Amino acid sequence: MTARLLALCEDAVRRMRLDLSGRVVVTEAATGAYAVTPVLAAMAGAREVRALSRDSRYGTAAEAEAEVWALAPDVRFFHEKNADLFAGADIVTNSGHLRPIDASVVAWLRPGAAVSLMYEPWELRPGEVDVDACRAAGVRVAGPDEHHPAVDVFGYSGVMAIKLLLDAGLPVRGNRILLLCDNVFRPEIERDLRALGAELLTEPSGRLDAVLVALTPGPVLDVNWLKELGRDHPETTVVQFWGDLRREGDLRFWPPVAPQPGHMGVLPSAVGVDPIVALQAAGLKVGEVLTAPDPTPEDLAFVLEPA
Repeated sequence: MTARLLALCEDAVRRMRLDLSGRVVVTEAATGAYAVTPVLAAMAGAREVRALSRDSRYGTAAEAEAEVWALAPDVRFFHEKNADLFAGADIVTNSGHLRPIDASVVAWLRPGAAVSLMYEPWELRPGEVDVDACRAAGVRVAGPDEHHPAVDVFGYSGVMAIKLLLDAGLPVRGNRILLLCDNVFRPEIERDLRALGAELLTEPSGRLDAVLVALTPGPVLDVNWLKELGRDHPETTVVQFWGDLRREGDLRFWPPVAPQPGHMGVLPSAVGVDPIVALQAAGLKVGEVLTAPDPTPEDLAFVLEPA
């Protein structure tokens, strides 16, 4: 973990007024940019930080523990998802190694504890957190407002789309791009693509360099439409930023390996550690606010609760 990453963590704690004093935080130990979560919790004064470490395709448990331990030596590492990990926890993060946070996990949590989704509630994927079980047990659930000025994770959406296009061999500048977007990503993506000189289309016409798919997951594109697109515009690349689709026909798709259903084709970490630090700090801030006896209006502004 670099000195710059540490400086970003310190700045995020200060900017969001993150204070976890007296709280027991349960999160994951991960590698790369995602190693920051337990580090941020310790930096914010948590009474105890427990991190579940497991081998993954991103790195081994030992590697993750080494990265975290180098900056937060008091973090306690666990290797099993069991009652001991969650006993007395105040804040639990909806992080990869801890999922699913289902009824069996909720049964280990005390009333008054909080689960932070670590992203906005509308992004919650089926099976990750049993919100109904949490509510029945008196466990609060919420996610961070990623548009909050102190967080601004959505400000990176356009940069992430550009990264995906560049990786696909498209320079953006001068490219004719059909943007398919039905959600909150649109303003940032449009702004940044236009700023780099892309021509955004509302329907396929003329030379079509790319179709940028940023649609809410589901059966978003008709297979016949894709086949027609391949027939009429064999030069195009379908770039899957977000949204599920069946990759059929002669079209070129990017990224080469389709993202899992409901997942993005590019992670925020692809454009740097900055958005990850901001998002993880904001997720911990949600846990702080949900477990505070009398949160201020300024602190409540960080929190979005699921419907």
